[in-house]
Amino acid sequence: MVVPAQEAGEAYGPGGVTERVRQLVDQICTADHAYYVLDAPILSDADYDALMRELKALEAQHPDLILPNSPTQRVPGEPVSDFVKVSHLEPLLSLGNVTSEEEVRRFDQRVTALLGQSPSYHCEPKFDGLSIALVYRDGRLSVAATRGDGFTGENVTANVRTIRSIPLVLNGDAPPVLQIRGEVIMERAAFLALNEALVAAGEAPKANPRNAAAGSLRQLDARITASRPLRFFAYHAYSPSGLPVATQTELMDLLRQWGLPVSLHDRFAPDVDAALAYCREMADIRHTYPFDTDGVVIKVDSLAAQTELGTVGREPRWAVAFKYPPEEAYTILKNITVQVGRTGVLTPVGELEPVTVGGVLVSRATLHNAREIARKDLRIGDTVVIRRAGEVIPEVVTAVTERRTGDERIWEMPTTCPACGAPVRQIEGEVAIRCSNSPQRCPAQLAQGIEHFASRDCLNIEGLGPAVIEQLLANQLIRSPLDLYTLTKEQLLPLPRFGERSAEKLLANIANSRQADLARVIDALGIPQVGHETAQLLAGAFGSLDRLANASEDELSSLEGIGPSVSASISRFFADPDNQALVKGLRELGMGGPAETAQATPTDGKLQGLSFVITGTLSQPRRYYEELIEKAGGRVADAVSSKINYLIYGEAAGSKLAKAHKLGIPVLNEAGFFELIGQPAPGLAREDRRA
Repeated sequence: MVVPAQEAGEAYGPGGVTERVRQLVDQICTADHAYYVLDAPILSDADYDALMRELKALEAQHPDLILPNSPTQRVPGEPVSDFVKVSHLEPLLSLGNVTSEEEVRRFDQRVTALLGQSPSYHCEPKFDGLSIALVYRDGRLSVAATRGDGFTGENVTANVRTIRSIPLVLNGDAPPVLQIRGEVIMERAAFLALNEALVAAGEAPKANPRNAAAGSLRQLDARITASRPLRFFAYHAYSPSGLPVATQTELMDLLRQWGLPVSLHDRFAPDVDAALAYCREMADIRHTYPFDTDGVVIKVDSLAAQTELGTVGREPRWAVAFKYPPEEAYTILKNITVQVGRTGVLTPVGELEPVTVGGVLVSRATLHNAREIARKDLRIGDTVVIRRAGEVIPEVVTAVTERRTGDERIWEMPTTCPACGAPVRQIEGEVAIRCSNSPQRCPAQLAQGIEHFASRDCLNIEGLGPAVIEQLLANQLIRSPLDLYTLTKEQLLPLPRFGERSAEKLLANIANSRQADLARVIDALGIPQVGHETAQLLAGAFGSLDRLANASEDELSSLEGIGPSVSASISRFFADPDNQALVKGLRELGMGGPAETAQATPTDGKLQGLSFVITGTLSQPRRYYEELIEKAGGRVADAVSSKINYLIYGEAAGSKLAKAHKLGIPVLNEAGFFELIGQPAPGLAREDRRA
């Protein structure tokens, strides 16, 4: 029931202003929940606005009465300069994908074999949005973060507070510390309206609702986020103290009780046949929903069974994403241009008559290589079939030859690099056509090579993205990755978007990259066919950049995991005079030295040759312990067997702990693990270290 706003000058009743503020907050929050979550408005716009005006007036007169869940507290503040990194309480895992009913049945067979019985499932629409984690402490929204790499995301709390479907304070009794995972989306109608407004303002339209939602949430100015019609759906929860429910179905009901918006289209499935029936039904009706969904998430319903099944890599064994077939469309292949990558590979790109495929406006698509173009007999001017492969990457499937008019033109790969004019070459045994110039002499290779050099998996130089690299190259401030280490604040300040703070921060990040370990330095070089795993292998085998650079092709190919093609690629790379100068420069900077002189931790080598299994809930994400073990020379396995040396366990350890006891494998709690590696563990009580 709506309590009327007070007339000007009229005194408030029993409880006075304090009670009136509480009434107003309750009424407006209830109205917000009904409008944004339940899609069932209970107030007219006029009544809502009148209540909001009265609340703002009372809070302005009595700021000490402002409640934490007051709707006025969603108002965004001043823009921020950057997003702060946040570690998730529980990793935000990614799902494995399946595309056929047969694969779903194989998933069910694997789960049944591991559990020893057939499970029931919970099925939900797979939202096509941006995954985020909300942390509530004592029922109040504390931190909101993007998924990031699954373990660490970006703090977007100020932006998330502007999304009215997300409660600032939970209803009822929630655990003292609670992480909610869900999806931020933008409905199709809101997306079209946003694009119309962007075009009217002379700005580029967004490609699809997902990109629009992600871009809106990652605005440095929360006022822009507040102006965008974003919605949120919750689908997972984690608490260090445990959850008061036993199944995913019960968890969805609990999320609703806490006031969180959840899908109205989820369903309990007693067996795999019911889950597949739901997938078939969703295939027909999903387009009637106001938001995009590209599949169904099938989860084992029992939370205890989810814990028992655990994860493989970064994917849970207890859930899978059933993806619907990608959508296709017809369009015209207007032209074929060529891009030059960081390793000099020339990649043909199809320039298309813009067409919407699966909700995405597509105007370009990779054509992979000249052999693929010839195999598909693609010609400039052809009508072609476009598919969003995996509903993400646009792909040219085939030419519609019956629509040819005779005006189509056969395309040929250029004989010179379009970026630097050097002749192209094809290495024997490779399909790729490459620029013959070194990365330092080809502007396209140089720009992408420096971007790779600074990337997260390599030297992790935050703030050195493509736009900044382009500015540095355009102003001739860098001609090689080595030039990054001679940049000065005076050189950066005249550039657009650089101030004192941002310039100092970038220079500090560049300086810190000199401490990178050998594997990262090798990866950063951008050697063709050498990724992060191969770089780690090379770092372990040679111990320094000098030894690697002087290794013979025979020495390289003798390593397990290094074949003739990779060893030849490495030898060619280090035979190039420009690359030799790059290695020399890095060594002069103190980078890529012998492993024994690198920044070592006290745990190095302590676990050499030992195998571990990690189970249960610990105080840090699983990857944290994996990195400590690997750094100390050990390895982490997924399953308990007689070959395992130790099992590390936390809360709700489950069947793995029982199996370790049965096999007589030593088990360690968290404190015992840190004692084993000789590293302090702040916050852990000195208790019996070994179970």
